[in-house]
Amino acid sequence: MNPATTHPKVKTGTPPMLIAARIARILVGVVFIFSGLIKLNDPVGTQIKFEEYFEVFAQDVPFLHDFFMALIPFTLVMSVLFCAAEVILGVALLASYKPKVTVWLLFFLIVFFTFLTFYSAYFDRVTDCGCFGDAIKLKPWTSFGKDVILTVLILFIIGHRNRLRARKTGWLVTLTVLLTLGLGIYAVEFLPPLDLLPYAVGKTIPTQMKPSEPLRYKYIMEKDGKTAEFEQYPSDQSYKFKEMVLINESAKPKITDYRIWNGDTDFTQETFTGNKLFIVVKNTKDIDPGSLPAIRSLVEGLQGSAVSPYILTSVSDDEIKAFRTEFQLDNVPYYKADATVLKTIMRSNPGTWLMSNGVVRGKWHYNSTPDAAEVKKIVNE
Repeated sequence: MNPATTHPKVKTGTPPMLIAARIARILVGVVFIFSGLIKLNDPVGTQIKFEEYFEVFAQDVPFLHDFFMALIPFTLVMSVLFCAAEVILGVALLASYKPKVTVWLLFFLIVFFTFLTFYSAYFDRVTDCGCFGDAIKLKPWTSFGKDVILTVLILFIIGHRNRLRARKTGWLVTLTVLLTLGLGIYAVEFLPPLDLLPYAVGKTIPTQMKPSEPLRYKYIMEKDGKTAEFEQYPSDQSYKFKEMVLINESAKPKITDYRIWNGDTDFTQETFTGNKLFIVVKNTKDIDPGSLPAIRSLVEGLQGSAVSPYILTSVSDDEIKAFRTEFQLDNVPYYKADATVLKTIMRSNPGTWLMSNGVVRGKWHYNSTPDAAEVKKIVNE
Protein backbone atom coordinates (compact mmCIF):
# COMPACT_ATOMS: atom_id res chain seq x y z
CA MET A 1 0.00 0.00 0.00
CA ASN A 2 1.25 3.43 -0.86
CA PRO A 3 1.81 5.42 2.35
CA ALA A 4 0.99 8.60 0.53
CA THR A 5 -2.58 7.41 0.10
CA THR A 6 -3.12 6.52 3.75
CA HIS A 7 -1.59 9.50 5.59
CA PRO A 8 -2.66 13.16 5.33
CA LYS A 9 -0.20 15.54 3.72
CA VAL A 10 1.99 17.56 6.10
CA LYS A 11 1.27 21.26 5.70
CA THR A 12 4.26 23.35 4.89
CA GLY A 13 4.88 27.09 5.01
CA THR A 14 5.06 29.72 7.76
CA PRO A 15 2.09 30.02 10.16
CA PRO A 16 0.12 33.26 9.66
CA MET A 17 0.63 34.41 13.27
CA LEU A 18 4.38 34.03 12.93
CA ILE A 19 4.27 36.11 9.75
CA ALA A 20 2.26 38.75 11.64
CA ALA A 21 4.83 38.74 14.46
CA ARG A 22 7.64 39.28 11.95
CA ILE A 23 5.79 42.17 10.32
CA ALA A 24 5.17 43.69 13.76
CA ARG A 25 8.86 43.29 14.58
CA ILE A 26 9.89 45.09 11.38
CA LEU A 27 7.40 47.93 11.91
CA VAL A 28 8.43 48.50 15.53
CA GLY A 29 12.13 48.31 14.71
CA VAL A 30 11.91 50.77 11.83
CA VAL A 31 9.80 53.29 13.80
CA PHE A 32 12.17 53.20 16.78
CA ILE A 33 15.25 53.60 14.57
CA PHE A 34 13.71 56.51 12.65
CA SER A 35 12.44 58.22 15.81
CA GLY A 36 15.76 57.79 17.60
CA LEU A 37 17.88 59.05 14.70
CA ILE A 38 15.72 62.13 14.19
CA LYS A 39 16.02 63.04 17.86
CA LEU A 40 19.68 62.03 18.09
CA ASN A 41 20.35 64.54 15.31
CA ASP A 42 19.30 67.25 17.80
CA PRO A 43 19.63 65.95 21.39
CA VAL A 44 19.51 69.49 22.79
CA GLY A 45 15.96 69.75 21.43
CA THR A 46 15.02 66.57 23.31
CA GLN A 47 16.79 67.95 26.37
CA ILE A 48 14.51 71.00 26.24
CA LYS A 49 11.46 68.67 26.15
CA PHE A 50 12.71 66.73 29.16
CA GLU A 51 13.19 70.00 31.03
CA GLU A 52 9.64 71.06 30.17
CA TYR A 53 8.23 67.75 31.43
CA PHE A 54 10.19 67.84 34.69
CA GLU A 55 9.19 71.45 35.36
CA VAL A 56 5.55 70.54 34.74
CA PHE A 57 5.78 67.46 36.98
CA ALA A 58 7.41 69.57 39.70
CA GLN A 59 4.41 71.91 39.61
CA ASP A 60 1.74 69.22 39.33
CA VAL A 61 3.23 66.88 41.95
CA PRO A 62 4.39 69.28 44.70
CA PHE A 63 5.68 66.61 47.11
CA LEU A 64 8.14 65.47 44.39
CA HIS A 65 9.08 69.00 43.36
CA ASP A 66 12.69 68.77 44.53
CA PHE A 67 13.15 65.35 42.92
CA PHE A 68 12.08 66.50 39.46
CA MET A 69 14.02 69.75 39.66
CA ALA A 70 17.12 67.78 40.67
CA LEU A 71 16.87 65.83 37.41
CA ILE A 72 17.07 68.92 35.19
CA PRO A 73 20.91 69.23 35.25
CA PHE A 74 21.12 65.68 33.84
CA THR A 75 18.61 66.12 31.02
CA LEU A 76 21.22 66.42 28.25
CA VAL A 77 22.83 63.12 29.21
CA MET A 78 19.37 61.56 29.52
CA SER A 79 18.48 62.89 26.09
CA VAL A 80 21.49 61.31 24.38
CA LEU A 81 21.02 57.98 26.19
CA PHE A 82 17.27 57.73 25.56
CA CYS A 83 17.59 58.66 21.89
CA ALA A 84 20.49 56.25 21.41
CA ALA A 85 18.51 53.52 23.20
CA GLU A 86 15.68 53.86 20.66
CA VAL A 87 18.06 53.27 17.76
CA ILE A 88 20.04 50.50 19.48
CA LEU A 89 16.94 48.56 20.53
CA GLY A 90 15.38 49.04 17.10
CA VAL A 91 18.47 47.60 15.41
CA ALA A 92 18.69 44.78 17.98
CA LEU A 93 15.05 43.86 17.30
CA LEU A 94 15.54 43.77 13.52
CA ALA A 95 18.81 41.87 13.88
CA SER A 96 17.26 39.38 16.34
CA TYR A 97 19.94 40.09 18.93
CA LYS A 98 18.79 38.64 22.26
CA PRO A 99 15.17 39.17 21.12
CA LYS A 100 13.49 38.22 24.41
CA VAL A 101 15.47 40.81 26.38
CA THR A 102 15.23 43.39 23.60
CA VAL A 103 11.46 43.22 23.28
CA TRP A 104 10.96 43.67 27.04
CA LEU A 105 13.28 46.68 27.07
CA LEU A 106 11.29 48.14 24.18
CA PHE A 107 8.09 47.55 26.14
CA PHE A 108 9.35 49.46 29.18
CA LEU A 109 10.60 52.28 26.93
CA ILE A 110 7.27 52.61 25.08
CA VAL A 111 5.34 52.55 28.38
CA PHE A 112 7.43 55.53 29.52
CA PHE A 113 6.80 57.40 26.25
CA THR A 114 3.09 56.52 26.30
CA PHE A 115 2.77 57.99 29.79
CA LEU A 116 4.44 61.23 28.66
CA THR A 117 2.26 61.61 25.58
CA PHE A 118 -0.92 60.79 27.52
CA TYR A 119 0.02 63.38 30.14
CA SER A 120 0.64 65.95 27.40
CA ALA A 121 -2.67 65.22 25.68
CA TYR A 122 -4.98 64.80 28.66
CA PHE A 123 -3.67 67.66 30.79
CA ASP A 124 -2.64 69.89 27.85
CA ARG A 125 0.69 70.66 29.48
CA VAL A 126 3.55 69.98 27.02
CA THR A 127 1.79 70.44 23.71
CA ASP A 128 4.60 68.96 21.57
CA CYS A 129 6.19 65.78 22.89
CA GLY A 130 9.03 65.95 20.38
CA CYS A 131 8.48 62.29 19.41
CA PHE A 132 10.07 62.83 16.00
CA GLY A 133 12.06 65.93 16.92
CA ASP A 134 11.43 68.90 14.65
CA ALA A 135 11.10 66.75 11.51
CA ILE A 136 7.48 65.76 12.10
CA LYS A 137 5.23 67.76 14.41
CA LEU A 138 2.50 65.66 16.00
CA LYS A 139 -0.43 66.87 18.06
CA PRO A 140 -0.57 65.42 21.61
CA TRP A 141 -3.45 63.00 20.98
CA THR A 142 -1.84 61.87 17.71
CA SER A 143 1.42 61.18 19.56
CA PHE A 144 -0.47 59.23 22.22
CA GLY A 145 -2.31 57.20 19.57
CA LYS A 146 0.99 56.39 17.86
CA ASP A 147 2.44 55.14 21.15
CA VAL A 148 -0.65 53.05 21.89
CA ILE A 149 -0.30 51.32 18.50
CA LEU A 150 3.39 50.66 19.16
CA THR A 151 2.54 49.28 22.61
CA VAL A 152 0.01 46.87 21.09
CA LEU A 153 2.52 45.73 18.46
CA ILE A 154 5.21 45.18 21.10
CA LEU A 155 2.81 43.21 23.29
CA PHE A 156 1.97 41.08 20.25
CA ILE A 157 5.69 40.43 19.71
CA ILE A 158 6.08 39.56 23.41
CA GLY A 159 3.26 37.05 23.04
CA HIS A 160 5.28 35.32 20.30
CA ARG A 161 8.71 35.88 21.85
CA ASN A 162 9.38 32.13 22.17
CA ARG A 163 9.26 31.89 18.37
CA LEU A 164 11.94 34.55 17.96
CA ARG A 165 15.28 32.96 17.15
CA ALA A 166 18.38 34.67 18.49
CA ARG A 167 21.14 35.42 15.98
CA LYS A 168 24.82 36.17 16.49
CA THR A 169 24.56 39.85 15.58
CA GLY A 170 26.23 41.36 18.64
CA TRP A 171 28.83 43.01 16.39
CA LEU A 172 26.09 44.97 14.63
CA VAL A 173 24.55 46.14 17.91
CA THR A 174 27.99 47.13 19.24
CA LEU A 175 28.65 49.14 16.08
CA THR A 176 25.22 50.79 16.46
CA VAL A 177 26.06 51.76 20.06
CA LEU A 178 29.30 53.44 18.96
CA LEU A 179 27.74 55.22 15.98
CA THR A 180 24.65 56.49 17.83
CA LEU A 181 26.60 57.78 20.81
CA GLY A 182 29.07 59.37 18.40
CA LEU A 183 26.26 61.10 16.51
CA GLY A 184 24.69 62.36 19.74
CA ILE A 185 27.96 63.72 21.08
CA TYR A 186 28.78 65.35 17.74
CA ALA A 187 25.37 67.08 17.64
CA VAL A 188 25.92 68.43 21.16
CA GLU A 189 29.45 69.64 20.47
CA PHE A 190 28.99 71.00 16.92
CA LEU A 191 25.23 71.62 16.37
CA PRO A 192 22.82 69.20 14.62
CA PRO A 193 24.22 67.75 11.36
CA LEU A 194 20.78 68.23 9.79
CA ASP A 195 19.24 71.52 10.90
CA LEU A 196 15.44 71.15 10.70
CA LEU A 197 14.66 74.37 12.56
CA PRO A 198 13.16 77.47 10.88
CA TYR A 199 16.33 79.47 11.63
CA ALA A 200 18.64 77.13 9.68
CA VAL A 201 21.23 78.23 7.14
CA GLY A 202 19.52 79.15 3.87
CA LYS A 203 16.19 80.08 5.48
CA THR A 204 14.66 83.50 4.87
CA ILE A 205 13.25 84.74 8.17
CA PRO A 206 10.81 87.42 6.89
CA THR A 207 9.25 84.94 4.43
CA GLN A 208 8.70 82.39 7.18
CA MET A 209 6.95 85.00 9.30
CA LYS A 210 4.16 85.19 6.70
CA PRO A 211 1.58 82.57 5.68
CA SER A 212 2.57 80.58 2.59
CA GLU A 213 -0.93 81.28 1.23
CA PRO A 214 -4.02 83.13 2.48
CA LEU A 215 -5.39 81.40 5.56
CA ARG A 216 -8.84 79.88 5.12
CA TYR A 217 -11.25 79.10 7.93
CA LYS A 218 -14.51 77.28 8.37
CA TYR A 219 -17.15 78.36 10.85
CA ILE A 220 -18.91 75.82 13.02
CA MET A 221 -22.40 77.14 13.78
CA GLU A 222 -25.46 75.77 15.56
CA LYS A 223 -29.16 76.26 14.89
CA ASP A 224 -32.13 74.43 16.35
CA GLY A 225 -29.80 71.93 18.01
CA LYS A 226 -28.09 71.06 14.71
CA THR A 227 -24.49 71.83 13.77
CA ALA A 228 -23.54 73.26 10.38
CA GLU A 229 -20.25 74.28 8.72
CA PHE A 230 -19.72 77.40 6.58
CA GLU A 231 -16.69 78.67 4.70
CA GLN A 232 -18.02 82.22 5.15
CA TYR A 233 -19.62 83.56 8.25
CA PRO A 234 -23.41 83.16 7.74
CA SER A 235 -25.55 86.28 7.49
CA ASP A 236 -28.43 84.42 9.14
CA GLN A 237 -28.30 85.75 12.70
CA SER A 238 -30.31 82.80 14.01
CA TYR A 239 -27.12 80.71 13.86
CA LYS A 240 -25.10 80.55 17.05
CA PHE A 241 -21.31 80.63 16.72
CA LYS A 242 -19.49 77.60 18.15
CA GLU A 243 -15.99 77.44 16.67
CA MET A 244 -13.68 78.74 13.94
CA VAL A 245 -11.31 76.13 12.48
CA LEU A 246 -8.30 76.75 10.23
CA ILE A 247 -8.64 74.71 7.04
CA ASN A 248 -5.15 75.02 5.53
CA GLU A 249 -3.09 74.38 8.65
CA SER A 250 0.13 73.90 6.65
CA ALA A 251 -0.07 77.49 5.38
CA LYS A 252 0.51 78.98 8.83
CA PRO A 253 3.72 80.98 9.32
CA LYS A 254 6.66 78.83 10.38
CA ILE A 255 7.85 81.65 12.66
CA THR A 256 5.38 83.53 14.83
CA ASP A 257 7.39 84.76 17.81
CA TYR A 258 10.55 86.34 16.36
CA ARG A 259 10.96 89.80 17.85
CA ILE A 260 14.12 91.73 18.72
CA TRP A 261 14.09 94.78 20.98
CA ASN A 262 15.95 96.91 23.48
CA GLY A 263 13.82 98.87 25.91
CA ASP A 264 11.13 100.58 23.86
CA THR A 265 13.06 100.18 20.60
CA ASP A 266 11.84 97.42 18.27
CA PHE A 267 14.81 96.19 16.27
CA THR A 268 13.07 93.31 14.47
CA GLN A 269 12.86 94.75 10.97
CA GLU A 270 16.33 96.22 11.29
CA THR A 271 17.77 92.72 11.69
CA PHE A 272 16.63 91.99 8.12
CA THR A 273 18.79 94.70 6.55
CA GLY A 274 22.49 94.41 5.79
CA ASN A 275 24.92 91.84 7.21
CA LYS A 276 24.56 91.12 10.89
CA LEU A 277 26.42 88.65 13.09
CA PHE A 278 24.51 87.80 16.24
CA ILE A 279 26.26 86.40 19.30
CA VAL A 280 23.51 84.41 20.98
CA VAL A 281 23.80 84.39 24.78
CA LYS A 282 20.93 82.35 26.21
CA ASN A 283 22.19 82.77 29.78
CA THR A 284 25.41 83.89 31.43
CA LYS A 285 25.62 81.15 34.08
CA ASP A 286 26.35 78.11 31.92
CA ILE A 287 28.79 79.74 29.53
CA ASP A 288 32.26 78.23 29.19
CA PRO A 289 34.65 81.19 29.56
CA GLY A 290 37.06 79.40 27.22
CA SER A 291 34.61 79.93 24.33
CA LEU A 292 34.75 83.73 24.48
CA PRO A 293 38.30 84.52 23.24
CA ALA A 294 37.48 83.16 19.77
CA ILE A 295 34.25 85.19 19.67
CA ARG A 296 36.06 88.31 20.84
CA SER A 297 38.70 87.79 18.15
CA LEU A 298 35.92 87.43 15.56
CA VAL A 299 34.30 90.68 16.67
CA GLU A 300 37.62 92.54 16.54
CA GLY A 301 38.32 91.16 13.05
CA LEU A 302 34.96 92.45 11.78
CA GLN A 303 35.61 96.05 12.83
CA GLY A 304 35.32 98.37 9.84
CA SER A 305 33.80 95.62 7.65
CA ALA A 306 30.32 95.28 6.14
CA VAL A 307 29.31 92.90 8.95
CA SER A 308 27.91 94.39 12.16
CA PRO A 309 28.11 92.27 15.35
CA TYR A 310 25.37 92.29 17.98
CA ILE A 311 24.57 90.31 21.11
CA LEU A 312 21.16 88.62 21.34
CA THR A 313 20.11 87.62 24.83
CA SER A 314 17.16 87.04 27.14
CA VAL A 315 18.92 87.86 30.43
CA SER A 316 18.50 91.08 32.40
CA ASP A 317 20.24 94.32 31.45
CA ASP A 318 22.48 94.13 34.51
CA GLU A 319 23.58 90.58 33.69
CA ILE A 320 24.40 91.25 30.06
CA LYS A 321 26.23 94.48 30.87
CA ALA A 322 28.36 92.64 33.43
CA PHE A 323 28.96 89.89 30.89
CA ARG A 324 30.11 92.35 28.21
CA THR A 325 32.49 94.03 30.65
CA GLU A 326 33.94 90.75 31.94
CA PHE A 327 34.68 89.43 28.46
CA GLN A 328 35.68 92.75 26.86
CA LEU A 329 32.67 93.02 24.57
CA ASP A 330 31.51 96.47 25.71
CA ASN A 331 31.65 97.78 22.15
CA VAL A 332 29.08 95.20 20.97
CA PRO A 333 25.49 96.47 21.28
CA TYR A 334 22.97 94.05 22.75
CA TYR A 335 19.30 93.37 22.05
CA LYS A 336 16.71 91.20 23.71
CA ALA A 337 14.78 88.21 22.38
CA ASP A 338 12.44 85.68 23.94
CA ALA A 339 14.27 82.80 25.66
CA THR A 340 12.33 80.20 23.65
CA VAL A 341 13.21 81.93 20.37
CA LEU A 342 16.90 81.90 21.29
CA LYS A 343 16.74 78.17 22.11
CA THR A 344 15.27 77.59 18.67
CA ILE A 345 17.78 79.79 16.87
CA MET A 346 20.85 78.36 18.57
CA ARG A 347 21.48 75.00 20.27
CA SER A 348 24.72 76.15 21.91
CA ASN A 349 25.45 78.82 24.50
CA PRO A 350 27.03 81.00 23.26
CA GLY A 351 26.81 80.62 19.50
CA THR A 352 27.10 82.83 16.43
CA TRP A 353 24.39 83.36 13.83
CA LEU A 354 24.94 85.26 10.57
CA MET A 355 22.19 86.95 8.54
CA SER A 356 22.36 88.88 5.27
CA ASN A 357 19.21 90.85 4.40
CA GLY A 358 17.04 88.43 6.36
CA VAL A 359 18.62 85.24 4.94
CA VAL A 360 20.54 83.00 7.36
CA ARG A 361 24.05 82.59 5.96
CA GLY A 362 25.83 80.87 8.82
CA LYS A 363 25.39 79.26 12.23
CA TRP A 364 28.22 78.10 14.49
CA HIS A 365 28.60 76.32 17.81
CA TYR A 366 31.10 77.97 20.14
CA ASN A 367 33.40 74.99 19.52
CA SER A 368 33.61 75.95 15.84
CA THR A 369 33.50 79.77 15.94
CA PRO A 370 34.65 81.05 12.53
CA ASP A 371 37.30 83.69 12.01
CA ALA A 372 36.55 87.09 10.51
CA ALA A 373 37.95 86.10 7.10
CA GLU A 374 35.48 83.21 6.81
CA VAL A 375 32.51 85.40 7.71
CA LYS A 376 33.56 88.11 5.24
CA LYS A 377 33.96 85.51 2.51
CA ILE A 378 30.44 84.18 3.14
CA VAL A 379 28.74 87.58 2.91
CA ASN A 380 30.73 88.48 -0.22
CA GLU A 381 29.76 85.30 -2.10
